[in-house]
Amino acid sequence: MSLGLLILHIRISGCASLKEKRGRIKPLLARLGREFNVSAAELDYQDNWQNALIGCSLLSNNHHHTQRSLQKIIPWIEKHRPDLYIIEEKIEYF
Repeated sequence: MSLGLLILHIRISGCASLKEKRGRIKPLLARLGREFNVSAAELDYQDNWQNALIGCSLLSNNHHHTQRSLQKIIPWIEKHRPDLYIIEEKIEYF
């Protein structure tokens, strides 16, 4: 059994309110769940307009599957969401 956790510190360019931030983050979290079969949530910076700390977790029976799946998320965000800039990324396996 393998549990993987991906933590992303994201900068949201051009965001001017918390409502706009929620409008950008909520669809991203849903799409990550559908696209990569992960659980995704905003973990921190809820009151900061232009920053978000996103967590994605994946539990599987194969460590290599967990590793590959989580590593694909970062380039996917960079390609499909140019309005988001990844400041820091961290992957942990348990």
